[in-house]
Amino acid sequence: MAFPQLSRSLTGLLVETSSVIRQRTFSVSAVAAAIQKMTRVRVVDNSPLGTTPYHRAPRVIHVYTKNGVGKVGDKVLLAIKGQKKKALIVGHKMPGKPMTARFDSNNVVLIEDNGNPTGTRIKIPLPTQLRKMDGEYSKVLAIASTFV
Repeated sequence: MAFPQLSRSLTGLLVETSSVIRQRTFSVSAVAAAIQKMTRVRVVDNSPLGTTPYHRAPRVIHVYTKNGVGKVGDKVLLAIKGQKKKALIVGHKMPGKPMTARFDSNNVVLIEDNGNPTGTRIKIPLPTQLRKMDGEYSKVLAIASTFV
């Protein structure tokens, strides 16, 4: 007599467990993987603000695009060491178009308000698609040593 009651309780337990698992599953869209607000980034130039260690990683607080998602060549506003600084995205983790470079980290170069880079050298290779883009990237490209 106890065996059918046990099987019913086990069945109820399995149904409850499967419903909990179903509720926790979610999908990550492509937008969530791109550079947006609160994304941690890595400063890849030799500017004094980007090279000295700090207990908190630089974070994006605004993306200067219509949809709020940053790709290579877009400008962002960073919170770095308690200051607000503009930066240029030079690489991101999200896979893009075929035959474009994909990086291990989200990389930015600090720039001034007029578009001049803050540092004098960029430590990593830059994607060649920056050369083809419209915009004022010539000074950033001039301080880069290698391209991918």
